Amino acid sequence: MAWQAVLADAVMLVHFAFLLFVVLGGFLAWRWPKLIWVHVPAAVWGFATVAFSIRCPLTDVEEWARERAGEEALAGTGFIDHYIEGVLYPERYTAVLQLLAAASVIVSWAGFAWRHRGRVTTLA
Repeated sequence: MAWQAVLADAVMLVHFAFLLFVVLGGFLAWRWPKLIWVHVPAAVWGFATVAFSIRCPLTDVEEWARERAGEEALAGTGFIDHYIEGVLYPERYTAVLQLLAAASVIVSWAGFAWRHRGRVTTLA
């Protein structure tokens, strides 16, 4: 296996981990409060990519590596379109799942604020 194929697979795994962190990272911050400073920009980026159809640089890196390894690229689609939408759930549920992901972030941030109220100075 060429190093480019290994890189492409590694980037794919990092991308999946990032998506999980965007959806669930706020809950991790309940336990590790300083993590909120990483989660907020990650969630903002996740929202921006969906709301403004921004292509994630991780997708570009994965496609570059796959092409160099002689593998098929993501066929011009994004990471979510290729690996998740239509694979893990039917495409018609995309809007519902995006709303559930947003709700997860909002609930996690509200819970974080509740759990750590009055302790903002200790989080910096």
